[in-house]
Amino acid sequence: MAVNMQVNLGGLVMKNPVTTGSGTFGSGMQYADFFDVSRLGAVTTKGVSAVPWEGGPMPRLAETPSGMLNAIGLQNPGVQHFKEVDLPWLAEQGATVIVNVSGHSVSEYVDCLQALEESEVPDAYEINISCPNVDAGGMTIGTDPKMVEEVVSACRACTKRPMFVKLTPNVTDIAEIARAAEAAGADAISLINTLLGMGIDIRTRKPLLARVTGGLSGPAIKPVALAKVWQVHNAVKVPLLGMGGIANADDAIEFMLAGATAVAVGAYNFVNPLATIEVIEGIERYCSDQGVSDVNELIGALDA
Repeated sequence: MAVNMQVNLGGLVMKNPVTTGSGTFGSGMQYADFFDVSRLGAVTTKGVSAVPWEGGPMPRLAETPSGMLNAIGLQNPGVQHFKEVDLPWLAEQGATVIVNVSGHSVSEYVDCLQALEESEVPDAYEINISCPNVDAGGMTIGTDPKMVEEVVSACRACTKRPMFVKLTPNVTDIAEIARAAEAAGADAISLINTLLGMGIDIRTRKPLLARVTGGLSGPAIKPVALAKVWQVHNAVKVPLLGMGGIANADDAIEFMLAGATAVAVGAYNFVNPLATIEVIEGIERYCSDQGVSDVNELIGALDA
């Protein structure tokens, strides 16, 4: 049977409910040899900042059971390079584009957004207030409701395009943070970013990461991510972009049943470069098998 796969994520119309986790897909160039990136509901880019960021010291990646630790630190060449190289390429592909915006301070978020507003290419923004791998800003902003409101309000004043806010799970009450983002003008909430974690080499007695701690991602965090999506779904009215440990269509469907309008495949892109396409096809196949003619029927349909 024919299935309507189109969803509306806070004003962003997506041809299907699948995008990429920021930081796991670049801007899509590295994956273009495997598939046409315009097949995705959207491409969510790696974090972009107002000025170039060098990122964290080496080593900054470590494998863990059913996941990985990273302390990349949002390394990127800055918004001007992004506008000159990445955005034109994405436009040529015909992709729907969500730009992940990062900053150390309110002014840096604003400067980056103002620069991006000069381009017609971005379809939406994802404001990253949740990265655990930067020395200022990032997760420290996303754990304080007042700071969340300040940053999101300042970003909201910069643009009329759909704007999502990406939350950290490393808080006592994620619903409180989500409500603050909603009140400040977020059109949707993205969750979750990575969990704070670490690893130790017992032979050298040194941490696996130069920063000691980093962000844990991969299938290991899926149960936590699902719980956070369910909590926030019951706390706010704006739609949710769910992510955290999605490796296949079954995982994605769980997130939608818990309340997500759309989902992002993150760390599993490193394992299987076709993961996003397989998730799209798997969701459509599930709907057809279940007699579901519209994928939107899955959103929040958990029988609990």
